[in-house]
Amino acid sequence: MPTQASQTELLSLSNQELSDLVEKLGEQKFRARQLADAIFRQRRESLAEASNLPAALKARLAEGGMRVGLPRIEQRFSSIDGTIRYLMGFADGESVETVWMPEGDFGEAGDGSDAGAEELESLRSPSYPAENSNTATRSDDSAASKDRRREVSKPPGTADPAFAKFAARSRSTICVSSQVGCAVNCQFCLTALLGVKRNLSPGEIVGQVLSVLRDHSVDLDRERVNIVFMGMGEPFLNYDNFMKAVRLLVQEVGFPESRMTVSTSGIVPRILDFGGETIRPKLAISLNAPNNEIRERIMPITRKWSVEALLEAAAQFPLRSRERLTFEYVLLEGVNDSPAHAGELSRRVRDIRCKVNLIAFNPGPGVRYQMPSQESVFRFQSILTEAAIPAFIRRPRGRDIYAACGQLKRTLS
Repeated sequence: MPTQASQTELLSLSNQELSDLVEKLGEQKFRARQLADAIFRQRRESLAEASNLPAALKARLAEGGMRVGLPRIEQRFSSIDGTIRYLMGFADGESVETVWMPEGDFGEAGDGSDAGAEELESLRSPSYPAENSNTATRSDDSAASKDRRREVSKPPGTADPAFAKFAARSRSTICVSSQVGCAVNCQFCLTALLGVKRNLSPGEIVGQVLSVLRDHSVDLDRERVNIVFMGMGEPFLNYDNFMKAVRLLVQEVGFPESRMTVSTSGIVPRILDFGGETIRPKLAISLNAPNNEIRERIMPITRKWSVEALLEAAAQFPLRSRERLTFEYVLLEGVNDSPAHAGELSRRVRDIRCKVNLIAFNPGPGVRYQMPSQESVFRFQSILTEAAIPAFIRRPRGRDIYAACGQLKRTLS
């Protein structure tokens, strides 16, 4: 059922719904295309800015309570690595966070898409700084490889002119929220401390993307931008609104679905539904443990859908040609980061066409876990790659401003 907000937000309406709306107001159908162009392509903040529409139509839309529905950028927090965390405000006073990563975090490398291929090429580039060589999959344990690993000594977020130069010619990623807060209660995630207040409408999801594109004057015909639905909330617990937002982003804004990835904590029935969608992003499953005992402790949702049920859904998921499903794995020191855990994980997922993204825990107030050492992260990765499972280490982005994975909690200082 649409929310009251989505019934008045033009950003929540499909092309057919816009056509029905303008016809109801006595206008010809081509006005719907002009209206869609103004709000989705030109990213107009208000109807008054839509110069391609007649004043009479804009007046009737306003009289009917219709508005564009673009969220307000209430605050920006800038990281030393170029990442920006946005606090986005909505009409009812609620807010979420959206993150702009000017060169992404290499989370899509090796997923079989064009975006993933670009990331792999970036990782292989001689221009890529040595401090980030840990992100690439390593298949050898040579002395040179070990030396490269020892070079990774700068803390995440350290400013580096060489990296900034490389980033300027790379692609960007927008991390989008789907709910105000989150109900899943993952124990290592700051968003869980908020609880959940409500779902976002399709327009509120799309509007985050458009607001960020506006803020950076992005030309989608010339620049490569990826979208990850990995911000606040569980997208599959807001499935209908999330999927409508995806269709709007593809059909109206112009994003290829191959440049979108959605992360789920493991809502098994929705994973099955998602596999049947005609238009869909790539799928990432937040696994984070190789067995039920550990996963239930850190992800209580495991009591409802076990690791076995989740992996069975993953095995059945219909992948496109060359596509790999992504398993996200947050490494928590002394909890799920041992060589035994890596071995168990490799045995669990080896028959699934997948890759694994390893994420070193991003700390924050109110969460008791610790970040693992670089050595344990590298060791975990090596065990997976030796078992022929592609494994990548996601580069933390914006950790100094609470913008990294698991840190979104509307922190204001």
